[in-house]
Amino acid sequence: MIVRLGFFSMYSRFKLLSVFLLSSTLLFIPAERNNLAIAGTCVAGSSCPPPPVQFIPGQRITVEVVNLTRGVIQLQQMPVTDALTISPGQVRTLLRGSTIDPNFSLIFWDTMGLSLKADIIKLGAKNLRIELRPGGRPPGNRAVYLNDDGRVKIL
Repeated sequence: MIVRLGFFSMYSRFKLLSVFLLSSTLLFIPAERNNLAIAGTCVAGSSCPPPPVQFIPGQRITVEVVNLTRGVIQLQQMPVTDALTISPGQVRTLLRGSTIDPNFSLIFWDTMGLSLKADIIKLGAKNLRIELRPGGRPPGNRAVYLNDDGRVKIL
C-alpha cells in the first residue's frame, strides 16, 4: 500500500510538471499570423486604414522608385535588371511592370546595411510610386511584389 501511494504521488507530480511545461511553452510561442485583422469601427477619412494598393490584373504599369534616404540604395527588378544604383533624392522609372507572368518583383537594399521602409502610392490607374525612406524595424522592408491578381505587397 505504501508503494502505491508513492507511485500515485510521483505520477501526480509528473502530470503537474507536464502541464506546467506545456502551458509555459505555449505562452512563449509567437502567433504565426500576426497580421490578422481585428473587426472594429472606423470613421471614414480619419481613422480608417487606407485601402490596399491594387491594379487591374494583366494591366501594364509604370513603376517609379524614389530614394528619400541620405544614402545610396541598390535596387533590382527581378529577373529583368542587374543591381541599379539610386542616389539620395533621385527618382528612377523602371521598365514597365506587369501584373501577368512573370510577376513584378523589386528588391532593394541600403549599401551601408541600414533598414529601409517602403511606402507604396498608386498615383494613377497605371502608375505605382515606391518611396524608400530610412527606418523601419530591422531588417526593414526589402522588396515590393506585384501579384498576378493585381495586389501590391511590401515584404
